[in-house]
Amino acid sequence: MSLLKSFLKHDEGVTAMEYALIGSLIAVVIVIAVTAVGVKLIPIFNKVAASI
Repeated sequence: MSLLKSFLKHDEGVTAMEYALIGSLIAVVIVIAVTAVGVKLIPIFNKVAASI
């Protein structure tokens, strides 16, 4: 517990936490975008596959 407290007292630790939060938010947005686009592409791929 003291390690966590000393980690949070330093500005570098806070900055690292901020970067971690920003990175995880970006990852969530990417996953949502890929999922949304993927769902819309499935019918297109099926149509192309059927025409081959």
